Amino acid sequence: MNSYSIYNVSNNIAGFILLGFPCRRENQLFFFSLLLIIYILTLLGNGSIICAVVCDQKLQTPMYILLASFSFLEIWYVTTIIPNTLVNFLSETKVISFSVCFLQFYFFFSLGVTECFFLAIMAFDRYLAICRPLHYPTIMTRRLCANLMISCWAFGFLWYLVPVIIISRMSFCDPKIIDHFVCDSGPLLTLTCTRVPMMEFTCSTLSSLSSFAPVGFIMGTYALVLRAVLRVPSVAGRRKAFSTCGSHLAVVSLFFGSVMVMYVKPSSGHDSRTKKIVTLFYSVVTPFLNPMIYSLRNREMQEALKKVLGKRELES
Repeated sequence: MNSYSIYNVSNNIAGFILLGFPCRRENQLFFFSLLLIIYILTLLGNGSIICAVVCDQKLQTPMYILLASFSFLEIWYVTTIIPNTLVNFLSETKVISFSVCFLQFYFFFSLGVTECFFLAIMAFDRYLAICRPLHYPTIMTRRLCANLMISCWAFGFLWYLVPVIIISRMSFCDPKIIDHFVCDSGPLLTLTCTRVPMMEFTCSTLSSLSSFAPVGFIMGTYALVLRAVLRVPSVAGRRKAFSTCGSHLAVVSLFFGSVMVMYVKPSSGHDSRTKKIVTLFYSVVTPFLNPMIYSLRNREMQEALKKVLGKRELES
């Protein structure tokens, strides 16, 4: 669909034009197939981790309960993005209604903020396990673990609620074209008939706080963990401690590394293609890689996954 026809359509719809990844039709079908495969593998990978933790009694510990909850979160995170993107690949008009756009906007940011908080409490769990091993069972009880997870979900879904409501009540001028594959605050605010610097500042501040505050907490936590690990006399003990933290650090680096690219500079400093690639990485690629990262570096998880897969093969 050319730019002229898109412009004409955008002037006669009750919604937005979500451009997605404009390219030739054959390329659209290729990317549709690739994204669909990634989505299925992401669901299978994260779903397998949840099944392994639920089915294996050895994994009924706060560390693995947090991991299973994190995998559950990842499933919903990619589901807010990929299905609509797949539909967009096949759509001729690329139209998304106001209600669907703002629902995606809200859940995309809420689940993203929840993920930031989850990564922080997972780092706190590793700190207690390594730096306070004798007190770990009495501190990190199932009740505390549940309260921490509930707090992450609650804060995550309250974090962006007010800005989303305010932006949804604004008037948007033609052409209502969003040069992105997801309804994001930046592109939406550029379409408002009247610029609202305070709202732009608020969204930028909330996004930065939800990223930089957990990163600062995680860095401080792992500084204490590193100091404790270096005091362990045996090489095997140090290797085991580093292995325990390695998977989480890898996920933190992948997720926050790409998120920081978006928020370390003003949004105007990135072109639309860069924004799409970076957003695609932290919202789609990272959830796809997480199950492999956690299972490849964790022997207990590998054994539990083998048991789950073995049971399924016997049942089939």
